[in-house]
Amino acid sequence: MVKIALFFAMIFLPAVSMASMPEPVQPLAPVSKELKKQLIGTPVYLQIFKEERTLELYGKIGNEYRLLDSYRICNFSGGLGPKRRQGDFKSPEGFYTVTQNQLKPDSRFYRAINIGFPNQYDREQGYDGKYLMIHGDCVSIGCYAMTNTYMDEIFNFVNAALRNGQPEVNVSIYPFRMTDANMQRHRNSTDANFWKQLQPGYAWFAQYHQPPTVSVNSGRYVLNNSSSLMNSSTRSSSSSFFALSQTK
Repeated sequence: MVKIALFFAMIFLPAVSMASMPEPVQPLAPVSKELKKQLIGTPVYLQIFKEERTLELYGKIGNEYRLLDSYRICNFSGGLGPKRRQGDFKSPEGFYTVTQNQLKPDSRFYRAINIGFPNQYDREQGYDGKYLMIHGDCVSIGCYAMTNTYMDEIFNFVNAALRNGQPEVNVSIYPFRMTDANMQRHRNSTDANFWKQLQPGYAWFAQYHQPPTVSVNSGRYVLNNSSSLMNSSTRSSSSSFFALSQTK
């Protein structure tokens, strides 16, 4: 009987352990290096995933944003969950925008992009902090630190996009890839309700390959995209990616 019990345990235990693992996410293949070089100046979009320590850079080709490259985040601090106060050493999560005046080419951490924390959501929650960046030098106290080589490339694409007419660059920062399996895995976290507000933005981009349009309503993130919004956005300047002007 003991041998039989051990036999069945060996069969079923792997299945149980696999059921508790996050559902796999197929890595996206970036565009070719040759095409990537041609796309400097195109509108871009950034996604950050803390748990995977990954920053993804997307560029618009035709009517969709395609992965240009994926970069390993050298360092961030504070673990999962949003930044709430100055000095908590947390790196932010949420939906942010970057304009030209938020770029710091001469940062003491090599080059830097200020993500714009606190945004409207953060302010309505009473969160505070400043100088939250994506920057180089691989050192972080609340920021997302990259190697200088990676930061060069990210900075140049964002700078070129803004100089070429993109009003602002959207930056979506997630604790992890927000699949249903990962949400279930983190369901007991004190931040689970906050993460439920972020998941629709992740799902929208995964389905439509368009950055989510997000607003804040009654202290909550709200996804504003609809079919009509998507149709109007995809009709605009679809040819700009293969007829790029020089950056200013």
